[in-house]
Amino acid sequence: MARNKEILVLLLDISPSIRPHLQYVAKAASTIIQRKIHFSKSDEVGLVLFGAKETSNDLHEELGGYDHVFVSRPIKVVDTDLLDSLNKLVYGAVPGDYVDAIVVGMDMIIKKAGAGKKGNKRLCLITDGESLVKDAEDGSTEEQIDNIAGQLGEHGMKLDAVLVDIRPFGAHKTKIHAMNEALLKRFAKHSQVELTTVESPTSLLGAIKPRNVIPVTLYRGDLELTPHMNVKVWVYKKVARETFPTLKRYSDKAPPNDPNAIREVKTDIEYRSTDDPDKVVPPEQRSRGYNYGPQLVPISNADQDALKFKAEKGLKLIGMTDSSNVLRHHYMKEANVFIPEPGNTKSIIAISALARAMKETDKVAIVRCVWRQGQTGVTIGVLTPHVSAEDNLPDYFYFNILPFAEDVREFPFTSFDSFPPSMQPSESQQAVADNLVKMLDLAPPGKEETLIPERTLNPVLQRWFDFLQARLGNPNVDVPPLDDALRKIIEPDPLMVAENEFVTKQFHDHFLLEVNMEKDKRSRGFWREKEPDDVGRVEEEDIMELDNGQISFDSLTARKVDVVGRLHPVQDFEAMLARRDSDEWVMKAIQEMKKIIVDLLDMSYKGNTYDRVMACLISLRKGCVEQQEPAEFNNFLHELAGKCYGKRLNDFWERIVEKQLTLINKNEAPDSDVLAEEALTFLSGMKPSVHVIASAEDEIDEMEALLGEAI
Repeated sequence: MARNKEILVLLLDISPSIRPHLQYVAKAASTIIQRKIHFSKSDEVGLVLFGAKETSNDLHEELGGYDHVFVSRPIKVVDTDLLDSLNKLVYGAVPGDYVDAIVVGMDMIIKKAGAGKKGNKRLCLITDGESLVKDAEDGSTEEQIDNIAGQLGEHGMKLDAVLVDIRPFGAHKTKIHAMNEALLKRFAKHSQVELTTVESPTSLLGAIKPRNVIPVTLYRGDLELTPHMNVKVWVYKKVARETFPTLKRYSDKAPPNDPNAIREVKTDIEYRSTDDPDKVVPPEQRSRGYNYGPQLVPISNADQDALKFKAEKGLKLIGMTDSSNVLRHHYMKEANVFIPEPGNTKSIIAISALARAMKETDKVAIVRCVWRQGQTGVTIGVLTPHVSAEDNLPDYFYFNILPFAEDVREFPFTSFDSFPPSMQPSESQQAVADNLVKMLDLAPPGKEETLIPERTLNPVLQRWFDFLQARLGNPNVDVPPLDDALRKIIEPDPLMVAENEFVTKQFHDHFLLEVNMEKDKRSRGFWREKEPDDVGRVEEEDIMELDNGQISFDSLTARKVDVVGRLHPVQDFEAMLARRDSDEWVMKAIQEMKKIIVDLLDMSYKGNTYDRVMACLISLRKGCVEQQEPAEFNNFLHELAGKCYGKRLNDFWERIVEKQLTLINKNEAPDSDVLAEEALTFLSGMKPSVHVIASAEDEIDEMEALLGEAI
């Protein structure tokens, strides 16, 4: 038998008790067959049904007994006919004995592959455990179970058993189910038997792995702890993303009924000169080019090879650190597992001692990894110890790749503690929010955890295979809807939501949403439409809106503001800061707010714009703190001091001093170069202003002079 080839016998319970779940049993079996047709076309599969009205198996004919066990399909190469049989599966008329079905399945495999441990041989059993197991002729039922498990081991077979325990909420297990569960757990004590209990159709679909992936080592060699001490390790992938099946180009030029047609599409690529489109440029005259500013820098293949960093294959320990220093969100890509070299006692003891010492001291190891010779990159990762709870499994390490500085993305956000009490949840609001979180718990006490990764199929992949199966039978079939069992993976369970409707209603009542009515649009013209009194009223409206807390994140992000206007500068500024579609909006908003402040000060008439300027300045300072741009505000405040202090706008500067609107210090923004003491002394360090009192005849108002009214 080929190394990767598998012989599989499906043992399906079709007893009357499993009738409500038979469609999901058939679906779970179909999932296995679909993947085998796609990935393992040479595998051989048989189908045995127990609980059937008819009896058809070799042991019944040879020895008698084994009633109501029906061999629906002998072991042969997997094909679509088996899928058709599973789609037409009907429930039986009598209770079925899963022990008889296991023995029949073992007999089929032995007759097909021969006795001995050679080859991959597996039985997959799905039952609800609601049918009695017949008493053994010799000895007890428990002894019979142990004998069968021993025979499985002698012939190199594995048994994957799935116990369906889908019951209505509050219903108790039957005595028969409890007895069968105990027998199957006795089966599972043997290493060649694995038992999975499922409590939902979604878990049933993924209870049996759709395909067996043979583990392949990523690395075999030494883990260098010191220059004079190495440990032999093997590295495997712990998880790997299952990619979407690739679609190949298909040619419909050949006759549709031609069985020998290849229908292959070949693609040829030619590079032609821009100066002479008829001239084909050969590979030796082509090189890659990289954009560097406005220019294109050509780099030859030889230069690329010379620039590649080629490190020696190996693993080296860099050092140890507290586990709290390595953050979970810094883990990148898939996880690997480091195990001691199998059969190497010294390696097993060394890895175990190291893992236990790291576990006791709460340390993790930082390692440098080069998986293969000639690898162009170096991987830095963290080893997390795992102390095995089973005697027959050695201790090992989990490995996760860590990012370099260029890989890290920082997104600073203001703490909720910085918001005023009016914008923070009350005790009652917090209580109903806690209840909502508890309601959505996927692992409630006393119930099976929902969406366990090991039992949850990828709904996108599974829907693709369902569509492929449907299209194979009918080329014009529409895309089928998403299966109900798969829908529960991507949507909340309707039953759970209905049972907890009171909790969701409470949450809704405590967090009422108010419609933000759109105000009348006003022109951006400032002097053209507004008289001085109107300008003052506009300022008061803007300040009132800011104080009343009517600006929400949703309202800001909903408005795609791209300029800070004079009518609503604070709202426009905060809306631009809230935009996430480009990095340029933050700096653009800051610069435009500075310009608005300067313009409003320049056009001030007897201080009529001071209130508005103060609101803008406060908003600018807050935005620079949140966006970690302290230098922008600090430099601007120095400019304002030079513009206002001791000059015509000195009365505005006195307002700044009165409000204690000072520089942003390091405590507020780590990037600031101003200490807290320096920020406090900035305003107090200003000398008292000298007011020059002019006579009534000499005092000429600048605005009147501008308007041509001064004599």
